[in-house]
Amino acid sequence: MASSLVDSPALSGEQAVELRPANTAEPRLRDSDIFLILLAMIAGILAGLGVLVLDLLLDGLRGVAFGEAAEAHLSSAGDLPWLRVLAVLTGGGLLVGITAAVLRRWRPREVVDAIEANALFGGRMSLGDSLGLVLVTLLSGGFGASVGLEAAYTQLGSVMGSRLGRHLGLRRDDVRTLVGCGAAGAIAAAFNAPLAGAFYAFELIVGSYTLQTLAPVGMSALVGALTVRTIVGTNPIFVMDRQMVISPPDYPAFFVIGLAAAAIGVLVMKGVTGTEGIFRRLRVPRWGRPALGGAIVGVVALPFPQILGSGHGAILQVLHSGYALPLAGGLIVAKTFGSAVSIGSGFRGGLFSSSLFLGSLFGNFCAELPAHFAPSLAPDPVLYTLVGMGAVAAAIVGAPVTMIMLVLETTGDFSATTGVMVAVLTAAFAVRHWFGYSFATWRFHLRGLKIRSPEDIGWFGEIKIGPMMRRDPAVIASEQSVAEMLRRFPPGSTKQVFVVDSGGRLCGTVDPAEAGRPDADAEPRRVADLVTGSAAFLLPGDDLRTALIRFSRTAQESLPVVDTAENRHILGYVSEAYALRRYAQELERRRSLGEDDAGVFSPGTPPAEGEA
Repeated sequence: MASSLVDSPALSGEQAVELRPANTAEPRLRDSDIFLILLAMIAGILAGLGVLVLDLLLDGLRGVAFGEAAEAHLSSAGDLPWLRVLAVLTGGGLLVGITAAVLRRWRPREVVDAIEANALFGGRMSLGDSLGLVLVTLLSGGFGASVGLEAAYTQLGSVMGSRLGRHLGLRRDDVRTLVGCGAAGAIAAAFNAPLAGAFYAFELIVGSYTLQTLAPVGMSALVGALTVRTIVGTNPIFVMDRQMVISPPDYPAFFVIGLAAAAIGVLVMKGVTGTEGIFRRLRVPRWGRPALGGAIVGVVALPFPQILGSGHGAILQVLHSGYALPLAGGLIVAKTFGSAVSIGSGFRGGLFSSSLFLGSLFGNFCAELPAHFAPSLAPDPVLYTLVGMGAVAAAIVGAPVTMIMLVLETTGDFSATTGVMVAVLTAAFAVRHWFGYSFATWRFHLRGLKIRSPEDIGWFGEIKIGPMMRRDPAVIASEQSVAEMLRRFPPGSTKQVFVVDSGGRLCGTVDPAEAGRPDADAEPRRVADLVTGSAAFLLPGDDLRTALIRFSRTAQESLPVVDTAENRHILGYVSEAYALRRYAQELERRRSLGEDDAGVFSPGTPPAEGEA
């Protein structure tokens, strides 16, 4: 229950749409699992096509900016002219900043991504906002920022699924599923890995693995990958053609790598937000910050060109030939710094691919370290590269099963997958236990949205306090005597009496039982003398989430409901017991309708700080 209490912003503009569009699908179709699977397949096809279009645009943009051939990886192009790199990153950053400023003026609100949409808004996403985010992300990646394009893939696929479900008037839970289907199809298409795409949606977008969502999400991921394979052929991000063997001493090493990967993940996440704070404090206009950030990344890229872009090409290089120990260590620092500066200065993009590259560098470093001092004890560098890649990515992205499946699908090596599993689970648990957030939910936390997972909690804000409150509050004027209060409200008749001033404004509460104790001062007193501290209250428009949080923070059994925060005239009151009972009733009703089914593999979410 506690994990469902979050701060939910109000919807506006295109997001504030009707829950039941006019063009509602026939009831029989809406109740059909086969119909939902067909829609999931359509969402997967659209997501796959969207990924192909974005890749074509990205190749074209990089071809113009850097003179690279189509399908070439920017992170593996080491012969780029230094002056061109600086000019492209600086000029591209300026274009990104101006474009983002224009979009903010046109649509001045935060873009709702798939996780936030499924957690708070029943899967509702704005098409216009999403296309704006995709455009800025495409420009950021095209001009060489040290970020990945996965944020654009996921946003585009998710909004297609959302619009499809809303256009047909599907139920809230089905729309949320289609948002996950779009994300699954996009990731599966981008990495040619349907299992990884499906579990990405389960872990990050839908929030649980249920029998109800297994078929549509899995089918969407499969169709998304097949769409790309049909058009451009099979082209996984990396392929291993040799068997890897794990020896018993490797498993403790993988555990240590997982712990170190967790520390790296937390460092990266805090580094990104810390860098954002530094850029905000600079006397540089917001639209000019990406240009400054691009210039900084360009300088770092002069000795370390591998940090440009998401890092796909550099991952292949690490797997096939590796890097020497000093270069691997330098690239870890450079990539971490480059990604933090890119996102912190205003470039848009994700850390999915960047975390894979950073993890591959860390795994390569862990393999080269013992080989440098004791060549006879040198471990398999490719195996350790895969282990580090999965562990760091799981620590940052927060999708451990996705990373395990990604390695299994792209390598086909179960031995390597077993080693990756040890490090990934260790890293994921350590980050969850000591930090509590993935990169996406950490950024929500900084915005004041205490979202720990995409499980649906948006309906929680639909239950308002006004219809719930009782309209017979025990009220007394502060100028009245305590004796008069005890006469009107004898001890045991009520637990709280709300005190108002001469203007009828709430000024506090009093417990008659405390005032009527035998050891109380017998000297005549006013009710005002018993009031201590500020008066907590609720408004009729507050939701149940707000009420339960207020109960937790004030430790009061009931709270008054006032007309406005300025007037504070008492309209009624709500008890904590009734608020909890109302929550339980609504939760049971939705579960009986098949909504918010946590399923048999639902990941639990710890309560956010300050929540009930």
